[in-house]
Amino acid sequence: MNSASALSQSETFPLARTEPITIHRVLDLFEMGAPELFGELSDQFDFRIDHYRDETDVSWQVASGLAEMALVLQRLARDVFPKGTHVLGLASQALGQGWYLTRFEQRFFYPVKGRECESVTYILSHESEGKLDFFRETVTTISDRS
Repeated sequence: MNSASALSQSETFPLARTEPITIHRVLDLFEMGAPELFGELSDQFDFRIDHYRDETDVSWQVASGLAEMALVLQRLARDVFPKGTHVLGLASQALGQGWYLTRFEQRFFYPVKGRECESVTYILSHESEGKLDFFRETVTTISDRS
């Protein structure tokens, strides 16, 4: 890696929720349920959510492009987040060349469990020209809210 593309420690750890990177804007807009979220996504948006050790069918949580993403978001709103979500924690690490690793914690009413839950997820994302074009989320936990 040449010095022009090297990231300093201050550019990589941590990027707080207030840092104006695209993944943070997308997650903030998702929390608000704001349709402006689509303005942050590339036309070639590549999206998938995976669950670690979970029996729930998430095969539908995949999208290529904005039209498919609209369908996924509609189903997420109906089946996973009918009462919305509240971000408990959000921080990212810059990996270089537009890539970010984000730790995302949220609280939401989860119809599958019939109660308020909290989850921790990790998102690998890529942004180019100010638009998110790649999103891979791994849901590591969904636990009952204590």
